[in-house]
Amino acid sequence: MSPETLITQFGYLGLFIISMVAASIIPLSSEVVVLAMPAMGFNVWMVGLVATAGNFAGALTVFYMGKKGTEYLLERYPRLEGERLERAETWFKRWGPPVLLLAGLPVIGDPICLVAGSLHMNIWTFSIWTFFGKGWRYVLLLGLWQTILSFFGF
Repeated sequence: MSPETLITQFGYLGLFIISMVAASIIPLSSEVVVLAMPAMGFNVWMVGLVATAGNFAGALTVFYMGKKGTEYLLERYPRLEGERLERAETWFKRWGPPVLLLAGLPVIGDPICLVAGSLHMNIWTFSIWTFFGKGWRYVLLLGLWQTILSFFGF
């Protein structure tokens, strides 16, 4: 099922699913869908909130994968390279939980969440920092997109 079909048939639930999968170890981009939905008549604030919630749910999945077996995952998923994980672990040791504000960034977001799990971070600490880390990206993205569209008269 394509992302377009998920959105047209399931609306916000489809966005939640796409955002959740995008934050897991499966390579998928939710940004295009997030930017298209307001133009399709969906509420921009709900789009941001649902995308954040879905992305956070995907991050929780990666967190628990890290908590239950990082070595096992490294053997099976080449996307989670050891070098990225080592970099994320170094950041954790240096900056602590606020490094999870970077969880919304492409490429490094998944390893950061995986390392948080492998370090057995408290779930509430992880959740608070990661939710904001995932959310700021969508707020910024949607705000910029709305500004660009209004500048060009759309």
